[in-house]
Amino acid sequence: MEGIEKVYQYLNETHTYFLATVEGGQPRVRPFGTALLYDGKLYIQTGKVKPVSHQIAANPKAEICACKGASWLRVAGELVNDDHREVKEAMLEKMPSLKGMYSADDGNMQMLYFKNATATFSSFTEAPETIQF
Repeated sequence: MEGIEKVYQYLNETHTYFLATVEGGQPRVRPFGTALLYDGKLYIQTGKVKPVSHQIAANPKAEICACKGASWLRVAGELVNDDHREVKEAMLEKMPSLKGMYSADDGNMQMLYFKNATATFSSFTEAPETIQF
């Protein structure tokens, strides 16, 4: 399995991860559940009206962390906005529950992909594994 696919599979298995951003020097962390592998890129989704969107616009460096059993995954990198309708539709297809809050044409749905990312799989019993994408 290719590195980015392994990261995506882990995120799908955990269902929830925590996204960390910065706002004026203050770390901000919140749970997320959206992940999509599309066109070789790892995407997350939010709404453009949310504070997290404004934080990413001001500082695109972000990190996510997910846990499963005695292991965890951290992905650090830059989040890049992608307004292509196709990627929005792919996320809505994967996660139909989002359709109650977003549509591909609502001007609010925001798709972000990781650029210059480093993913680290860790546990208390094994050496860390690092993947870059």
